[in-house]
Amino acid sequence: MNITKRAFIKASAAAAVTFPLAQSVLAASPSPSITSSPRDKSFLKNLTRDSQAISKNERLGRIKKAQQLMRQFNIAAMVLEPGATMDYFSGIQWWRSERLTAVVIPREGDIAVLCPFFEQPSIRESLKVGDDVRVWQEHESPFLLIQQILKDRGIQKGQLAFEQSVRYFVLQGVMALMSNMQHTSADPITQGCRMIKSPHEIALMHKANEITLAAYAHVHANLAIGMSQQDVNQLMNSAQAQLGGTSIWTMALFNEASAYPHGSKQAQTIQAGSTVLMDCGCAVHGYQSDISRTFVFGEPSKKQLKIWQTVRQGQQIAFEKAQLGTPAGAVDDAVRAYYQTQGLGPDYQLPGLSHRTGHGIGMEGHEPVNFVHNEATQLQVGMCFSDEPGIYIPEEFGVRLEDCIYMTKEGPHWFTTPPDNLESPIGRLSPLDSNLSALLPSLLSTKEETI
Repeated sequence: MNITKRAFIKASAAAAVTFPLAQSVLAASPSPSITSSPRDKSFLKNLTRDSQAISKNERLGRIKKAQQLMRQFNIAAMVLEPGATMDYFSGIQWWRSERLTAVVIPREGDIAVLCPFFEQPSIRESLKVGDDVRVWQEHESPFLLIQQILKDRGIQKGQLAFEQSVRYFVLQGVMALMSNMQHTSADPITQGCRMIKSPHEIALMHKANEITLAAYAHVHANLAIGMSQQDVNQLMNSAQAQLGGTSIWTMALFNEASAYPHGSKQAQTIQAGSTVLMDCGCAVHGYQSDISRTFVFGEPSKKQLKIWQTVRQGQQIAFEKAQLGTPAGAVDDAVRAYYQTQGLGPDYQLPGLSHRTGHGIGMEGHEPVNFVHNEATQLQVGMCFSDEPGIYIPEEFGVRLEDCIYMTKEGPHWFTTPPDNLESPIGRLSPLDSNLSALLPSLLSTKEETI
């Protein structure tokens, strides 16, 4: 990270409203040796009925914050394509095609949306703020609409920022018409807003993690000899869906395949002593969970026990190192230093930890910043991360435990508390503090108004 990015992170504060915080319905996920309740389908009840989506007022606050950052970084306007950032500010949930749909947020004034004429009714269905929706016909250029939107807001020179995932043909088409403007990255705006989470965002992520953890309890209770990786993926997918999760993803790796962090094409089934590594998540109102668990079916070997416990200690080292003001890269360094004392590594060498210790998370499963060597960004209140320092032993097995954390004024807090041992390998949901709003950045006050 360069000094500019550190500067805007320091300047950032979340745009948010207070939100009634979720309560744990899974104080401790039981092992099937203690109770069979997670095995039953009746265990899978929708947990999201009281969860509230991001409100119009919150989006107004986000736009206000973005405009503050534009003034700070001397940016005249920002262009977004469909994706998490467009959803974050406008509520529009759409996809990308050769037909451009975009949102323009100016430094001053109303936001605007442009889309193909025949898509306008669908776009308006998810649009939560603003009423300036402009359409283009199949024979027309959408870039002329962007030019006109900017002109209507008095913008004909200065810096025009593009969100990092905007496609090149869009940037090229717009800039060909805006010869008096210079294009720049929108990262100081988008990341300056999205990287720092509000109490409501934290609560939605907490609920998503609650769903995934409960689904793990159900799956673990139903593992059986002969199950394929597809069988377990289907079981986990179904469990998260019944518990209320959306945008579900699952990965189950058995035996030697668990030594590949993101899997292999090897066909594996559960046998006595099998390592079962799972990495799964879902969303609640657009906010993600990401939890990994590693089980051993039956009696674990001494080596499986040792590596599992080493990973658990690596997680704890990362958690304790993740203090406010600490460079994110130092968290990764602390874990690797410990692993090296255990004869693992060094650095990314195997056996050892071949990937970063963790990543940012929010509306997307992977967001800036990361727990990775040389990352200089300092940890700030409201940031959220995964903590997942796995260990992989080629041609044998791998172990990954992953739980997410959020930063408060008191330091790091677990969304889900990792398990202590292989005998009870699920862990538990960590309750949200009832005074969470006092532990996160100050709220931006916004009035309910049309923008």
